[in-house]
Amino acid sequence: MTMELRHLRAVLAIAEEGNVTRAATRLHLGHPALSRTLRQLEDHLGARLVDRSTRHLELTAEGHVFRDKALAALAAVETALDPRGLRSWPLRLGHTWAALGDHTIPLLRRWDQTRPGFRWNCSASTPARRASRRARSMRPCCAARSPRAGLRREPLLSEERVVVMPADSPLAALPRITLTDLAARPIALNTVSGTTTTDLWPPTARPVATIEVTNTDEWFIAIAAGRGPRAAP
Repeated sequence: MTMELRHLRAVLAIAEEGNVTRAATRLHLGHPALSRTLRQLEDHLGARLVDRSTRHLELTAEGHVFRDKALAALAAVETALDPRGLRSWPLRLGHTWAALGDHTIPLLRRWDQTRPGFRWNCSASTPARRASRRARSMRPCCAARSPRAGLRREPLLSEERVVVMPADSPLAALPRITLTDLAARPIALNTVSGTTTTDLWPPTARPVATIEVTNTDEWFIAIAAGRGPRAAP
């Protein structure tokens, strides 16, 4: 059977989403169709690429090797077929909202001062990883969590996370909250612009439940109603 680019994209989507259903939605496919595509690729390679033994799918050792090769292959194809590569375009940098906190604005101003005439745009509406996926010409710059394979990572600064919770929560009286303190309570997660995932918790002490929201208003409502605190950067 002839392998196609869709087979490469299938593995990358599953690797990033950690879930076949979400990966299928992202690729505008049905769950069975994506599972069939993955199985075809594994049969062709003679290797298992995805460990299906857990709820959150993980790549096998062979899957990690294939993912890196798939990223390089798709990048080469997109570069070759992108007509914008035939002429100069401004550099587009993507970062999570307020990725550098108080340092964000000084950094942008210094960039303009030290690189006069250099055309560039900056987008901070969504996390860098998702923004770069939606806008093919965007280059991830600053991310609050580890970028995908194939990108270099440089630590710039570190900061403590804070927890948002109702004022009448028993935890609100504590001077400091740990992840363990939150594990027994549902956690509200913004799946669109948030940077917190359950991967922050140790595998043996994951939150009892998560409440997924898609915007800040839903996030605050879920917290204010007492449905769950939320750890945030």
